[in-house]
Amino acid sequence: MEESIKEKAKIYALQNAVKYGGKANNNAVFGKILGEHPELKESIKEFGKALSKIIKEVNSLSLETQKKHLENSEEQPITKKEDKSSRNIFEFMDIREGQKVITAFPPEPSKYPHIGHAKAVKLNYELAKKYNGRFIIRFEDTNPKLAKGEFYKIHLENYEWLGIKPDSVDYASDYMEKFYESAEKLLKDNHAYVCVCSQKSISDNRYKGLECGCRYHTTEKNIELWNEMKSAKEGDSVLRLKGHMKSANTTMRDPTIIRIIDEQHPRTKKKYRLWPNYDFENAVMDGIEGVTHRLRSKEFELRSELQSLIQTMLGFPQTKLYHFARFNMEGVESSGRIIRELVEKKKLIGWDDPSLTTIAALRRRGFLAEAIKNFVMSTGITKSESQLKWDDLIVHNRRLLDPQCRRYFFVDNPVEIEIEGSPNQEVNLKFHPSLDKGTRKFQTNSKFYVAMEDFKLFKEGKLYRLMDCLNFTKKKKKFIFDSTDYEKYKSGGTSIIHWLPAQKELLKIEILMPDKSVKSGLGEHALSKLKEGEVVQLVRTGFARADSMEKNKIKFWFSHQ
Repeated sequence: MEESIKEKAKIYALQNAVKYGGKANNNAVFGKILGEHPELKESIKEFGKALSKIIKEVNSLSLETQKKHLENSEEQPITKKEDKSSRNIFEFMDIREGQKVITAFPPEPSKYPHIGHAKAVKLNYELAKKYNGRFIIRFEDTNPKLAKGEFYKIHLENYEWLGIKPDSVDYASDYMEKFYESAEKLLKDNHAYVCVCSQKSISDNRYKGLECGCRYHTTEKNIELWNEMKSAKEGDSVLRLKGHMKSANTTMRDPTIIRIIDEQHPRTKKKYRLWPNYDFENAVMDGIEGVTHRLRSKEFELRSELQSLIQTMLGFPQTKLYHFARFNMEGVESSGRIIRELVEKKKLIGWDDPSLTTIAALRRRGFLAEAIKNFVMSTGITKSESQLKWDDLIVHNRRLLDPQCRRYFFVDNPVEIEIEGSPNQEVNLKFHPSLDKGTRKFQTNSKFYVAMEDFKLFKEGKLYRLMDCLNFTKKKKKFIFDSTDYEKYKSGGTSIIHWLPAQKELLKIEILMPDKSVKSGLGEHALSKLKEGEVVQLVRTGFARADSMEKNKIKFWFSHQ
C-alpha cells in the first residue's frame, strides 16, 4: 500500500476513533479507503494486513493523544457526511427499475438463529423493499430428523424482533406432493434414476467419479423402483439426479435428491417417508415461489450449479444467486450441531448462553435490534473472509445505548470504610451526565462501601474522590475527610471512584459475565424501580440488562463496556 494511502488510512482511523470514544472500527475505515481506491481490490489481503496494523496502532493511543494527532495532521476531519440512506448496496446486481423482485430467506427449524442468519435475512428483506418486491420466509423442514416444532416459533419471533416483516411464510413440508410430481417428471425425462446401491458404494463411486449400473435403468424400471421406494426400508434406495460424474464440483456427481426417512415430522407426522434433500427442495421451492434473487453465504456457492441444473430440468426460471462471506466471529461457536450437543451436556446455559451470538443470547445480554442490523449491514456484501470481533458489534450497540441509558452505582465485592470527619450530606446524582433524565438522592454519613479492587489500590497520603461527593486521604489504616471541593481534587487528586452509602436499603446484585463467571455486590436502591429487561449503565462496570427482579435482589446479564 502506497505511503500516501497509508497516511490517509491513518487520518480516517483517527477520525473514526475520536468520533466513537477512542476505538476505530476496522470495517468503516476499510470501506472508506476501498471506496476511494478500488484498485486495492487486486491486493486485498496485503491491504487488509496493512490497515489492521494501522488500526491497532491508532487504538493503542489514548483518546487525548488521538485528538492531538488529528489536530496536527495536514488533512483535518471531513465534516461532510456520506448520505448512507441514498447509497445502493445492491447496485452490483444490475436490477432495473420496475423489474420483478422476489426474495426469500430459508431457515432450517433445527436450531436458534444466530447473527449470520440476521445478516442473510436482513439483506434479502432490504433487497425486496428496495425494489418494491416480495420477501418470503420459507422453512426448509424436509429433514424430519432435524426439524423440531419449537424452532419454527423461535425463528419467527427473532426475525420479528429484528424488524423483519415477511410478505408470506412458507413451509417446504407443505409442498411434498409438488416434490413428488417434480421427481416423477425428472424420471420420465430420463434426468433421474432410483439407485439401490449401498451408501458406501455410492460414496466411493462419487469420490472416484464412477457411474453405477443403476444409472442405466429404463424409464419403466425407474418408475417401478420409485413406486417401491414408498414402502421400502430406510437406506434401501434413493433417487439420484443424472449429473456429471467427472465434474470437478463433487455436488454434481449424481447427487441424491430424495431419500427414505422413517421419522415423525413435527408438522406432517407420519404422512410422508420420502423426503427431498436440501438442493432439490431449495431449487424446487425457489421455482414454485417464483424467487428471482437470493443472497446467501458462500458456503452454499458450490451448490448453486446443481440447483440451477435442477431448475433447468424442471423448466423453472433461474433464481439469481449471490454469495457473501460467512460471519466469522472471533472465538464464538456457531455450529448448530455443536451448540446443541453442548446444551444437552449442560456445558452451555442454553441457546441464549452469553458466550454465543444467537439472536436470543444477544437480546438477553442487552444488544439492541437496531445495533445488530447496523452491524450486519456494515460488513457489506463481499466474498472476502474477515475475522470479526465482539468490539465490532459492541461499537454499534454502544452508540445507541450511551445516549439513552441511565447510570447507576454498583459496587463489586464491597468493602466498608469509614471516612473520619465526613459530614452528613444529601448528595444529588444525575442519572445521565448530559441528558435530563432526573436525579436520585443519597443520604451519607461517615461510612461508605467501595469496591475491593479500589480498596487495594489506596496509598498513603494520596488524595482520592468519591464521585460527586467528597475528597479523602489515607493515613496509615485510616481514611480522613479532606473536603467536598472538586476543584481541589482536580489540582492534585489520584482517582475518582464510585461508592455507596453504607445503608440497609441497598440491593444485592449479581451480574452474569460472558465467561459465565458472576460478579456479586451491592447496588443503589434506585435500581429497584427498573423493569425486567431494561438496560442500564453500571458506572465503571459497563452496560447490563436486568434479567430478573426480586424484592431485594436483581440479576443482570452483562452487555459490554
